Amino acid sequence: MSSFDAKHFLAHCPRTPGVYRMLDGKAGVLYVGKARDLRARLSSYFQKRVDSAKTRALVAKIEAVETTVTGSEAEALLLEQSLIKTLRPPYNILLRDDKSYPYIKITTSDRFPRVTFHRGSRRPGAQYFGPYPSAGSVRETLALIEKVFLIRNCRDSFFRNRSRPCLQYQIHRCTAPCVDLVSEEHYATQVRMAIDFLSGRSREVTRRLTREMEAAAERLEFERAAELRDQLAAVQAVQQKQNVEAGSGNVDAVAIATRHGLAVIEVLMVRQGRVLGHRSFRPDTRGEDNQEEILEAFLAQYYLGERDEQSIPKEILLPMALPGAEALQEALTGRYQRQIRLAWRVRAGRSAWLNMAKTNAEQTIAGDLAAREHLESRFHALETLLEADAPIRHVECFDISHTQGERAVASCVVFDQHGPRKGDYRHFNVTPDQGGDDYQALEEAVRRRYQRVVKEEGRLPDLLLIDGGKGQMRRAFEVIQSLQLDNRILVMGIGKGPTRKPGLEALYLPDGRELVPGGGDSALHLLQQIRDEAHRFAITGHRARRAKARRSGLEEIPGVGPKRRKALLSHFGGLKQLRNASKEELARVEGVNAQTAQTIYDWFHG
Repeated sequence: MSSFDAKHFLAHCPRTPGVYRMLDGKAGVLYVGKARDLRARLSSYFQKRVDSAKTRALVAKIEAVETTVTGSEAEALLLEQSLIKTLRPPYNILLRDDKSYPYIKITTSDRFPRVTFHRGSRRPGAQYFGPYPSAGSVRETLALIEKVFLIRNCRDSFFRNRSRPCLQYQIHRCTAPCVDLVSEEHYATQVRMAIDFLSGRSREVTRRLTREMEAAAERLEFERAAELRDQLAAVQAVQQKQNVEAGSGNVDAVAIATRHGLAVIEVLMVRQGRVLGHRSFRPDTRGEDNQEEILEAFLAQYYLGERDEQSIPKEILLPMALPGAEALQEALTGRYQRQIRLAWRVRAGRSAWLNMAKTNAEQTIAGDLAAREHLESRFHALETLLEADAPIRHVECFDISHTQGERAVASCVVFDQHGPRKGDYRHFNVTPDQGGDDYQALEEAVRRRYQRVVKEEGRLPDLLLIDGGKGQMRRAFEVIQSLQLDNRILVMGIGKGPTRKPGLEALYLPDGRELVPGGGDSALHLLQQIRDEAHRFAITGHRARRAKARRSGLEEIPGVGPKRRKALLSHFGGLKQLRNASKEELARVEGVNAQTAQTIYDWFHG
């Protein structure tokens, strides 16, 4: 029970805007919040009757509260978000997905501009379009741009070294400017139309194409008129597909769905009146079920985080009025130095966007619940199969990957009843005394993992799964015993059957039990899923380590000194292109003869 004297604290608490931090007995931050009136807000936590189970659990751990007074509620909101991002308090609603949005980039400074996928910082000499909600939506639009406007997508190193048209020209996705099969003027016209199209001015594109088609027909250039007719039809088909177009507008429509402890927030992105797609977020609600609180926390973290200013729309449509909307709008306007409007009473096209976001949120959470119930049934089946004394809710699995003993990497993946927790995955670069000694590599990874978990008082797994047979399982169990965790962690190995066919796996336990559940067992399906994910993650880590070694090993290629290295990288534009080059392409580099080209090729491909 907390010894915190709430009555004394509240008597001296200011009645001003500010931020508060709730601390536990070790001075760790449990929760960060903001308030227009600090005393009134903090008083609500210490009432005799508190309905929220999350709040009751939080209050029971509070040993101290610290406050910081600010000039306004908007200032408090900005400080709160900064502290949440830095401290990641366990009782705050946390946004887990903070990936940057992708864009489409057209290199307008080039003689023959290129259209490509882009993520990251912007550079001069190009125009950027977006943001798009996902890489998939960018690639779909890129495919359309290539098909309709025939703009190249190849890298400059590839473009400069062509002597004949590539496959893109043959399938009518490019006009082959690399070998001068299109005039610079005609190509520039296509680029301008693509820019207009991506900027939401598709009607201008259709009018231009219609004029050109009619003019070509009057000149009796029927073949050219037919090409323009087909291009016009493709653009019009896209216009019809965008049936929620409302003329203009840069808008995010936000909806929320909550059910059975899960929350899904959907952001529908509309730019220049075109729906670019939607993106689903699943914030860690820490048991909170109030939609207003979840949505407020999400909006503040999402829009006040480290975001590209161009990705912030002029208007954010909300499904409901929020108590902190005024402060959030003020904070957004101050942060981005332009008016950003929050709206929840909307009509016509904007209402259709909100309804679309709501429908997607409901469908997403229904799918998540179905997957969660399926996963929970598999966890229960696993408990029954192992005759476990305690519930199994948290599983960690290890695997080792290497190439002939070189650059070994161990993976640790984490699963719970919600599925994979990718934020908790870990790679370990392991260095056994003898290359290829999987037993020692596994022992090193397991020891490093759980020594740190114990030291940091982190979450231990209920089940430690090892991808391997009795030997690997026994080695991992000995490590767990040495750390005095064998009474807290169940260890098990999963080995492939005699024919290595899925469904015939054997499970090995430290007490000598050997189980063969059979291919139809749902517990085995869960273990297979976890094992395969550990295997995939181990291979990913090993490839990254091997690629890093090769990148840094360019200096080790026989006969390739600093001058040749510089010439190679300058010619191909990067190591990836260099690795993919043929012997003939390598030999075209200044200072590289056929013999040296063969040596370089063998270095990367041998």
